[in-house]
Amino acid sequence: MTEGFPNRPKILRGAFVEFGLSLPPLLVVFQFNPLQLTRNRSLFVTFPGAPADEAGTSLRDYHSTVDNLLDLQKQQVVTVQEQTIGFDIRLDATDRLDDGNALAEQFGVGPQLATLELMVQPKSESMLGLVADKLLGLGSKPDGFSFTRSANPPLVLFIFGRKRVLPVNINSLNITETEFSTDLNPIQATVAVSLTVIEGRSVPYLYSKAATEVMSVLNLANVTDVANVVIPG
Repeated sequence: MTEGFPNRPKILRGAFVEFGLSLPPLLVVFQFNPLQLTRNRSLFVTFPGAPADEAGTSLRDYHSTVDNLLDLQKQQVVTVQEQTIGFDIRLDATDRLDDGNALAEQFGVGPQLATLELMVQPKSESMLGLVADKLLGLGSKPDGFSFTRSANPPLVLFIFGRKRVLPVNINSLNITETEFSTDLNPIQATVAVSLTVIEGRSVPYLYSKAATEVMSVLNLANVTDVANVVIPG
C-alpha cells in the first residue's frame, strides 16, 4: 500500500559535495532544506582618474558632468564582487532515534557535523588521507596525485536544485548544538554557513550561469507588464 499521496512530487534536497577525490570523501545532504537563503552581490563604483584619497571630486560630482546615461555607463568604473550566500542548516536526530537508527543512537548528528567541520579544514591535515598516501606510496612528487592534495580546505560544490550547482568557498561555519544524549552526543544542531561563489570558467559555474540566463529569457513572457509602468516619453 502506498503511503500518503501517490502523485506527490519528489522534493529535492540541497547538499555540499566535495569536488575531486580525497580521503575521507566529504558529502552532506541537507536533512531539511533551508527555510531561507540570502544571496548578495556588491558593486563598487568609481570614475576614471578618481583620487586615491577621500578629498577631491566625488562620484556625485562626476555624474553631474555627464549628460548621456549610455556614455556614463561606458565611462564609470564598476567593480563587481563575487556573490555571497548565507543560510542555516538544521540537523535533528529525533526521528531517527524514534526509528531505532543505530548510528543516530550512538552518535546523534555528530557524523554530519564532523563532515561539515572537515570541509573548512586543510586537506593536508587529514589523517586518513595521509595513511592512504603512505600505504599506496602516493604524494612523493610535488605534482603527483595525493589523497590529501592541498594545504587548503577542500573545494566544495553547493547543490541547490537542478539549476544551481555552484563551486564555493566556505567563509564561515557557526555551529550551535542545542540538544544532547545522555553521553553528550549532539541530537539537534543549527549550522549557519556563509559562502562565496567561485566564479570563472569552471563547468559547474558555467552550467549554473547558463541556467540563470535561460531563466531571464523566460521572464520575457511577462513583457506585457510594462504597460503598467510609467515611462517618460
